Amino acid sequence: MHKLSPKHKQKRVAAVAATGIAVAVAGAALYGTGVASAGQTSANSTTEPQNIGLLVQQIDTYYGAKPDANGVYQASPDSPYAKDLARIEADAKKYIDNTVHTAKQKHAKPAVVFDIDDTLLLSFDYERRTNYTYNSTTWAQYVAQADRPAVFGTPELVKYAKSKGVEVFYNSGLTEAQRSAAVENLKKIGVDINLDADHMFLKDTANPPSYLKDCAVSGSWKCTTVQYKSGTRKHIESLGYDIIANFGDQYSDLDGGYADKTYKLPNPTYFVG
Repeated sequence: MHKLSPKHKQKRVAAVAATGIAVAVAGAALYGTGVASAGQTSANSTTEPQNIGLLVQQIDTYYGAKPDANGVYQASPDSPYAKDLARIEADAKKYIDNTVHTAKQKHAKPAVVFDIDDTLLLSFDYERRTNYTYNSTTWAQYVAQADRPAVFGTPELVKYAKSKGVEVFYNSGLTEAQRSAAVENLKKIGVDINLDADHMFLKDTANPPSYLKDCAVSGSWKCTTVQYKSGTRKHIESLGYDIIANFGDQYSDLDGGYADKTYKLPNPTYFVG
């Protein structure tokens, strides 16, 4: 498969992914069509972005967000978010059923690849409490607690793939320093499959692997997210695997090739380019 051209600028901002959330702000609609409202002197002078307060409300509604007894913001199992996940996961199971034999006919070992953050471990409480603003220090502290809940249905999807004879790999933007916390947290949500270093690939900026030599060498990490993740998938396939499906909540988890099919999970809380 050919390698796509990655975007080189990484942003982590509050953004709505293509998850089917209806975004309709009446004031903005009037503004865009040139209809002046009270106190407005020039209807066509600019295009006003969506009101961030309304956007936060829409995200809360999408997740069915409510703090639990401990004050932790949880997604609701009957929310639009949960329903979108259920549809994606049902399709993925059917696809795995129909594809495993094809991969074996190609004399390749079938494999699936999962991102971790907001693909397996839900970070909504962190995003909600920080007003969807990333901070490396508070994020590291949050990850270290190793207490994130599961993304609805994905732990079961990992187990399902394994039960069908599909090898499971993880390809995450978490760092090597966060490996033990990631493993502990995954075990808490019931994912205890292939959590060794040969199957869980994390960022090692100090000692990058040789297969990322085009963008990273010892002491110098210049890989974009797409370069890092697609380069890792290329490495997995070089070991004799056919990646039949790749799962992630960001398009940068999926772009760059080296997967027969990609599954974009919903995440309107941030964007990683």
